[in-house]
Amino acid sequence: MDARSNNVGSTDKAILRRYLELPQPDNKVMATYIWIDGTGENLRAKTRTVDQEPRSPNELSWWNFDGSSTGQAEGSNSDIYLKPVAIYKDPFMLGRNKLVMCETYKYNKEPTATNKRLSCEEAMNAAHDQHPWFGLEQEYTLLDRDGWPFGWPKGGFPHPQGPYYCGVGASQALGRDIVEAHYKACLYAGINVSGTNAEVMPAQWEYQVGPCEGIEAGDQLWLSRYLLLRIAEEFGVQVSFDPKPIPGDWNGAGCHTNFSTEVMRQPNGIEAINKAIKALESRHAAHIKCYGRNNERRLTGRHETASINQFNAGVANRGASIRIPRQVGEDKCGYLEDRRPASNCDPYAVTDIIIRTVCLGEKDSEQQN
Repeated sequence: MDARSNNVGSTDKAILRRYLELPQPDNKVMATYIWIDGTGENLRAKTRTVDQEPRSPNELSWWNFDGSSTGQAEGSNSDIYLKPVAIYKDPFMLGRNKLVMCETYKYNKEPTATNKRLSCEEAMNAAHDQHPWFGLEQEYTLLDRDGWPFGWPKGGFPHPQGPYYCGVGASQALGRDIVEAHYKACLYAGINVSGTNAEVMPAQWEYQVGPCEGIEAGDQLWLSRYLLLRIAEEFGVQVSFDPKPIPGDWNGAGCHTNFSTEVMRQPNGIEAINKAIKALESRHAAHIKCYGRNNERRLTGRHETASINQFNAGVANRGASIRIPRQVGEDKCGYLEDRRPASNCDPYAVTDIIIRTVCLGEKDSEQQN
């Protein structure tokens, strides 16, 4: 699969490879700093040279960028700081080169509005003794450069949903090259990717990150999104995290969040799971605010979703807000699946509020009065 031959502005990757294979000096390492921009959804990145291979983010210095070009600062005071927080192997430049996930801070060292990681890490530290695990199911849609789903008839539609979920074949699995390249790149980088599959809508796919404990869930999901966007870029294909990319009788895209604490994973943990579900119900509106933009277009009560205005839970029910997997119901322990988060959610914000609701017992102010 190579969409570049039909696209203006494409380049010859065979020529690039000649230069990527040039030997790199032993005392020079490329570190690509990655951050979330002012939209809270898009990623930006730039690369610097460092003199030795960093073993942890603490060995890398803070950097800065032009926040007026990313919606994070005014031009008159434009520098925004980048603080390295997580480090991964670089599957593009290989060798000792690194990808670096960063937090963003304003000129006064206060976090930017889209730095949700700081609060998330505080919550994870407070709940550390409960050993919270997360598994994040990231759905996404592949698009041609014209914005139409990859492999769909131009100006038209494919056959209705049915044969595409976990499908095999040229008319069922659209864009598998990108999916498999991404899978391998995640494993190489050190992302705990646990699987992937074709989704219900053609050209829509899913991969799963986890289980991850605490803050690593958000770090790894954001980095996996960066890898996906970069790999699709090389194929001349776009990636959409829109929760309802095509209106009508087509499935939306979510980021189902599987969650458990140590007590939930132990015998008779179902009691803790049911208690957690009651806590989540009591803060449904607060959670929805943290679960992604335009999620109301997806959470309609159709296409394997619950209504955004209602909360319900059930065993093996994919039309519920919270699904208890069948095996969990039988074993009386395990985890719950929050099906409300949208594909474009900030995983830091999602995991943060789940921890604060379930583990730290936070309540909304109107409920406290």
